[in-house]
Amino acid sequence: GVFAAQAQVTISQVYGGGGNSGAPLKSDFIELHNNGTSAVNLGGWSVQYASATGTSWQVTTLSGSIAPGGYYLVKEADGAGTQPPLPTPDAIGTTAMSGTAGKVALSNGTTALTGACPIGNVDYVGFGSTASCAEGSAPTPATSNTLAVLRAGGGCTDSKNYCADFATGAPDPRNTASAPNVCSGGGQ
Repeated sequence: GVFAAQAQVTISQVYGGGGNSGAPLKSDFIELHNNGTSAVNLGGWSVQYASATGTSWQVTTLSGSIAPGGYYLVKEADGAGTQPPLPTPDAIGTTAMSGTAGKVALSNGTTALTGACPIGNVDYVGFGSTASCAEGSAPTPATSNTLAVLRAGGGCTDSKNYCADFATGAPDPRNTASAPNVCSGGGQ
């Protein structure tokens, strides 16, 4: 992102298959991680979602803070299935995310973003090959009903090339009660 030098909170996991056939969890979610060495107050911030090629952004406001090395779990829409719920979320939205491709932005404001490729965000992840924008050379691999995309290093890896920084894996939602993973050197 444009503010990469001071980005210490990153999007560490994205999952849009919640409640779909074969999914291990009922809800879509976005997970954040604090790569820095001091707590960050998320009041007045938001996570925002758009479809893979979309220009309309859905806003979920955040509150509270995220400790150094800590995680922050944003629950989004439930699917139709009867799968287990997420661990206790730190913020709750109603956005129904795609199970395969889309765009997620972490913003230090709550006004809906505009355009297909808004800039100036704290972090930005295009997931799935059809995402029209991404940080780095290409979007992350595609998610599925059974796979999330997870940032390497438990959230610490940030080379600004997200097709390399993220890999698919079983959804593993972590919240502010989860054990912290403090990054060496305060992230990359």
